Amino acid sequence: MAEQPSQAVQDYLKAIHSLGGADTVVLPAKIAEHLGVRAPSVTGMLKRLADAQWISYEPGHGAQLTPQGITEARRVIRRHRLVELFLTRVLGLDWSEVDAEAEALEHAISPRLEQAIAAHLGEPLEDPHGHPIPGRDGSLVRRNLKPLSAFRAGQRVLIREVQDDNPDRLRRWRTLGLVPGVTVLIRNYEELDDLFTVEVGGHVVPVGSEGLAGLHGELVAEERA
Repeated sequence: MAEQPSQAVQDYLKAIHSLGGADTVVLPAKIAEHLGVRAPSVTGMLKRLADAQWISYEPGHGAQLTPQGITEARRVIRRHRLVELFLTRVLGLDWSEVDAEAEALEHAISPRLEQAIAAHLGEPLEDPHGHPIPGRDGSLVRRNLKPLSAFRAGQRVLIREVQDDNPDRLRRWRTLGLVPGVTVLIRNYEELDDLFTVEVGGHVVPVGSEGLAGLHGELVAEERA
């Protein structure tokens, strides 16, 4: 029987999941970079996680979540995203502020409180940044999204998700109207200058690919007469 996960264990499982570890092997260096820790400490923790059957791990190769690890990682992700939505929708915090707050609160919420929050919010499907919220059963919607910078002139793109760990970017995107649920038109791309011209909400905005980094969407099918 696996040990009850500590906060550190939960953080590692969530990090491995966010790096694709539910489907493929994740290198320790990637985990260290994601968590901002030194590589030797990652190696030690991965051995502990493997011993507890949260992951499969081969030194020199990498780590992949076991079914048990996937379930626990998604439990933490569910609580994180529910808290983000509660903080924005109920308490009125700005979407640029809630990621850090949710990081602290996700470990302290009981299953009972988790379900009370979910019920109060109407069993929501997405957090404030457009990320799907895992279901109670651990299910998670899979999407085939691309970075906005991967689209080209003439294409209409529905923004579905935005990266939530950079408050300055989030505030900037909010100002420009680049938020989940909005359709933008890629009007032009100057490759030499790496400059996009996008139309959003009736306004034309020039922005470089770095300014679009973290925005993900899908192509809007053209309506036929």
